[in-house]
Amino acid sequence: QVQLVESGGGLVQPGGSLRLSCAASGSIYSINYMGWYRQAPGKERELVAAATGGRDIDYADSVKGRFTISRDNEKNTVSLQMNALKPEDTAVYYCNADIRSGRLFGYMNYWGQGTQVTVSS
Repeated sequence: QVQLVESGGGLVQPGGSLRLSCAASGSIYSINYMGWYRQAPGKERELVAAATGGRDIDYADSVKGRFTISRDNEKNTVSLQMNALKPEDTAVYYCNADIRSGRLFGYMNYWGQGTQVTVSS
């Protein structure tokens, strides 16, 4: 079955950088979007960045100028380069994607297990 797996989370000091990666595996016919969400304790899950199949890219206002999302359509992966990290960026980060497993199948939404990012001195 289709699976999303994140990697790259960890502990970093304020002002530091981390790079998150997400790989989609299994039976994949096409992916029309891949993106990143995050959820901090006691807060709602929010969109961080998204990249559609049409190469349209969207960022949350709080991360514009600091984060960069990149897709490799051939490898079915997406990454999130996070620079100038702040304590408020601390959250569990989740990979999200809409994926078709065959030409006669519709798109289904998938979530990764999440990876913890902690920004603290």
